[in-house]
Amino acid sequence: MLDNKIETMDRKDLEELQLKKLQATVTRLYNGVTFYKNHMDAMGLKPEHIKSLKDVANLPFTTKEDFRDTYPYGLCSVPKSEVVRIQSSSGTTGKPIVSCYTKNDLDLWANSVARGLSGIGVTNDDTVQVAFGYGLFTGGLGLHDGAQKLGCTVIPTSSGNTRKQLMLMMDLKTTTLVCTPSYALIIAETAKELGIDLTQSSLKYGMFGAEPWSTNMRTDIENKLGIKAYNIYGLTEMQGPGVAVECTAKAGMHIWEDYFYPEIINPETGEVLPEGSVGELVLTNIAREAQPVLRYRTHDITSITYEKCACGRTHARIAQINGRSDDMIKVKGVKVFPSQIESILLTVPGVEPQYQIVVDRRDGFVCDNIEVRVEVGEAAFTDRMAGLVEIKNKLNAALQSALGIKVDIKLVEPHTISRFEGKSKRIVNRSELGE
Repeated sequence: MLDNKIETMDRKDLEELQLKKLQATVTRLYNGVTFYKNHMDAMGLKPEHIKSLKDVANLPFTTKEDFRDTYPYGLCSVPKSEVVRIQSSSGTTGKPIVSCYTKNDLDLWANSVARGLSGIGVTNDDTVQVAFGYGLFTGGLGLHDGAQKLGCTVIPTSSGNTRKQLMLMMDLKTTTLVCTPSYALIIAETAKELGIDLTQSSLKYGMFGAEPWSTNMRTDIENKLGIKAYNIYGLTEMQGPGVAVECTAKAGMHIWEDYFYPEIINPETGEVLPEGSVGELVLTNIAREAQPVLRYRTHDITSITYEKCACGRTHARIAQINGRSDDMIKVKGVKVFPSQIESILLTVPGVEPQYQIVVDRRDGFVCDNIEVRVEVGEAAFTDRMAGLVEIKNKLNAALQSALGIKVDIKLVEPHTISRFEGKSKRIVNRSELGE
């Protein structure tokens, strides 16, 4: 552990610390951010009304639209002179999400990532290859600073140029790879093309995030890269990666509760759900200076447990993200997430971990049917018709059994589905394909 005292803190003491930090944060936001003052005034809420952690439920939610409506500095709670870095989302669907940091914020961020790396066994003897994108995206610099704080040797390759990634990985004897899970599979695919056996390399650990991925994809990555693969979770609105990280127990991701206060809510009603319930994750910054955020609706679907972990840590754990409430597709009344489909596909021999879900959107995320396009391996084409028919029949049976609905399946040749060096895009409107 990086900080045994904090990471194994008694829950009562941890909750007392959280309340103290929460009260200070609410006071600062009420006095320094017009957006929050206006919302709290409209609700008849004052900072002194926050007397227990349960009172968090009385505070206003914050959404992605609020970030865009207050762009660029409307949620910043410190003078501009104290902001030492700005990061942001891509802004592909409108104004980007701007995230401001003080020097202390960056130190806390690096510390949260370093805790996670330490928790999977990484030490200052390890060489960490950061294949997340650098720049405004939080992934690259977030993992870089955390690994550096731990004392690791850092190789800042960023994403892309996969052949060079592999050359450096082999020559510099990388022990830890951090990137999106889909890019890890691209690295494995390229290594196979080049005749490189990554299971015989120096790689030991992988830390992957920025997109939902299934347990079956984890197994696939571990087998192809010869590593132990772990989850890291974060989002620009909170800080970036490191909000929650898996430990060697692989029994959920620890949320660093001295930095963040988590809730699980019903995504449709906003009601706070009890421990163990599946719902939408809501997060509140309680340690950040420049841009603490109250009750941010992540849209990520998960559950939470406060039981002490086998690793000895007492901080709450969230389950692997099942998907996003805004990525959900409702087909004939049935809720379907891409991660569900991915998990099923990887159980069928001959299927590659590259797929797309093609939809005809008619009313938001409600559609009459979906088409799953999935790549099959070269071996399936040895006996072309018989092999393909068998795979398609198995996929049909497995998907219908798991989802309870029939979906259209289209098998495609290897390397025909678009690869993404950053976040993968699993759901595609048919109109985007020009069909």
